[in-house]
Amino acid sequence: MAKRRGLFVRLCIVAEVDNPYAYTRRNKWTITLIIAIAGAVGPMGSGLVLPALGDIATDFHVEATVVNLSVAFYMLAMSIFPLWWSSFSETLGRRNIYLVSFVLFAISNALSGVSTDIAMFIVMRCLAGGAAASVQAVGAGTVSDIWEVKERGRAMGIFYLGPLCGPLLSPIIGGALTQALGWRSAQYFMAIFGACICAIILFFLPETLRERRLLAAEAEAGAEAEHGPAINAVASEKSTKPPVSSTPAKQSIHIKSREYWAAFRRAFVDPLRIILYLQFPAVAISVYYSTVTFASLYILSISVQQTFAAAPYNYSPLIVGLLYLPNSFGYFLTSILGGRWVDKIMHREARKAERYDPETGKLVFRPEDRMKENAWLGAVLWPCALVWYGWSADYGVNVAGPLIANFFFGIGSMLIIGITVIMLTEFMPRKASNGVALNNFCRNIFSCVGVIVAIPLITAIGNGWLFTGVAVIALVSGFATISAMKRYGNPWRIAMDKRMDCVMGDD
Repeated sequence: MAKRRGLFVRLCIVAEVDNPYAYTRRNKWTITLIIAIAGAVGPMGSGLVLPALGDIATDFHVEATVVNLSVAFYMLAMSIFPLWWSSFSETLGRRNIYLVSFVLFAISNALSGVSTDIAMFIVMRCLAGGAAASVQAVGAGTVSDIWEVKERGRAMGIFYLGPLCGPLLSPIIGGALTQALGWRSAQYFMAIFGACICAIILFFLPETLRERRLLAAEAEAGAEAEHGPAINAVASEKSTKPPVSSTPAKQSIHIKSREYWAAFRRAFVDPLRIILYLQFPAVAISVYYSTVTFASLYILSISVQQTFAAAPYNYSPLIVGLLYLPNSFGYFLTSILGGRWVDKIMHREARKAERYDPETGKLVFRPEDRMKENAWLGAVLWPCALVWYGWSADYGVNVAGPLIANFFFGIGSMLIIGITVIMLTEFMPRKASNGVALNNFCRNIFSCVGVIVAIPLITAIGNGWLFTGVAVIALVSGFATISAMKRYGNPWRIAMDKRMDCVMGDD
C-alpha cells in the first residue's frame, strides 16, 4: 500500500499502490473503464450541438457560420487547455486534475444552457471544452501508468471506446433532446453527466502517477541550480534557524523571488515547452498524421449536418443525429479489435527480429513496430471512403451510399488515430501525458480551422471536390509517414531518448 494522494482521497474505495503495474487486473480494468467513460465527455460535448446548430442560429438570430464558432472554439479550447492539464498532472497528480476539471465542466455546461445571447453561449462552450480536455490530455497517461507495454494496445483500445462512444451517442441524444425539449436541454444533460462522472472519479479512481513532485521541492531545485548548493543549504536550514537572523534580508528576498518565479514558470511557461517535442521527427510525424486524420473527421461531421439537413434530404435534428452512427460504429469496432491486432503485430515483429532482453528473456518492443499492415490498411481506407462520401453526397444519391462510406471512414481513421497515440506514449514513456497533450493541441487546432472553413468550402466547391482534396492530402501524408517510420523510426527513437531530457530542461 502507498500513502494516498489527491483531493478527498479518504472517499476513494480503491486503494493506491506504490507500483501501479501491481494493481490486480480487476482494478486495472476498473480504472481503465472509468477513464474511458470520462473520455466520452469531450466528444459528447462537441457532437451534442451538431444536430441543434440550426435551432441555435434561429434562437439567437445569427447565421449558421456564427453558431459554428461554438463548435470551433470548443475544439480550440480542447487543444490549448491540455497543455496545462498535462503539465499539472505530472506534479499534482491525475486524480486532482480529473476532479477539478469535471466540476468546471458541469458548471460551464449549466451556464451554456442559460445563455442569453450567442456571445455568452460561445464563451461558456469554450470553457466547457477546456474543462473536458483533461481526459484527452491525461487519460492516456493514466492507462500507461497501470498497463505494461505488452498489454497496452488492448487497454488503449478499450480506453478509446469512451471518446468514440461520444460521437456515437451524442448526435442521437442531442437530436432527440433538441427535437423534444429544445437545444438548451442538451446543455443541461451534459452538466448532469459531467457531475455524475465527477462522483465516479471521487469514489473509485485512485492516484496512479508513480512519482509526485511538490512545488516547494521544484522551487528549491531551481534555486540550487541558479545559485549553487550554498544557497540551497541556507534555504534548507529554515526549519532550524530563524530566517531573519540566518540570512541577510536582500539574500532572503532574492531566494523568495526565485521561488515565486519557479512556481509561476511551472504554472504558465513550462506547459508551453511541450511544443519543443516537435523538433523530434518521430514525434512530429506521428502528431502530423494524427492531426490530418482528426481534422478530416470534424470536416466530415460538419458536412453531415450541413448536407442532410438541407435539400434534397431535409432531415429533422433527430434523423441527422442518427446519421452519425455508421462512422461511430466503425470507430467502435476498430477500437475493440484494432488494439488486439496491434499487440499481436508488436509480438510478431519482436520475435521475427529476435529482440529479447538479455537479463529477463522477455521480448523487447519498439513503437515503430505498430505501423505495419494495419497502418497501410488505414492509410488507404479512410481517404478512399472520403472520396466515396463526398461525391455520393454531392449528387444527392440514396442516403445509404454516403453512410456506408462513413462506416469505412470510421474504421480507417480509428486505425490511424489509435496507432499514433499509442506510439507517442511509447516514444515518450516518462512523459506520456505530455505527448498526448501535444497531439491534442495540434489536432484540435486544425479541427477548429476545419470546422470554420467547412461550410464556406462546401458552398464554394461542393462535397465532392472538398473531400477529394482532403483525400489526396491524406494519402500522401499516410504513405510518407509509414515509409519514414519504417526506415528511420528506430534511429530517431534512439537519438530522441538521448536528447529529450536535456532539450526539455529536466536535467
